[in-house]
Amino acid sequence: MMEIIRVLKAGVYKDNPIFRQILGICSSLAVTNLLLNSLVMGVGLMFVTAFSSFTVSLLRTKTPKHIRMMVQTLIISAYVIILDLFLKAYMPSMSKALGPYVGLIITNCIIMGRAEAFAQKNKPFISFFDGLIMGFGYTWVLLLIAFFRELLGFGSLFGIQILGEGWVNWTLMIMPPGAFFMLGIVIWATYSLFPHEDTEKAGVKS
Repeated sequence: MMEIIRVLKAGVYKDNPIFRQILGICSSLAVTNLLLNSLVMGVGLMFVTAFSSFTVSLLRTKTPKHIRMMVQTLIISAYVIILDLFLKAYMPSMSKALGPYVGLIITNCIIMGRAEAFAQKNKPFISFFDGLIMGFGYTWVLLLIAFFRELLGFGSLFGIQILGEGWVNWTLMIMPPGAFFMLGIVIWATYSLFPHEDTEKAGVKS
């Protein structure tokens, strides 16, 4: 139980892959102009990370050390292909909107990092949970960034118009610089309001 709580805290906040480890930021900058895009990308990454970690853990005692990275990449690729085919079959418009970023999940540092750092050393169930929570930590940050980008850039949330006719859309927010600004603000706010343990131990003040 304590291990589950530790993994939960690490993925959601203490070791969050985006604002703590600064991993997987390509997609966080590319797809966060709309909430729906961010949600689908996040859920997709949760699926791939969880099942990849589970499979890597299952095979950890059978995989020769000198080829384990190749095996991990092959496992991740298989789940990404499943996700890509699912989106193309059942959500073609979303598949087109996300474009190459679904395929690039294969190279996402979050997935490979959890496979190597956690799943390779732990049992399948807790590895699955770790992958799921790390994916969730990635997803909620994506949704936070997308919330402000879509609201300020389009005046809508999940495609539903929220702000009235008098609202002037902030074009900057739906452009790449808007993603950089929002990501920077999230990282700054996190470290300012909730300093990391390492920062506190070092006596560094925000």
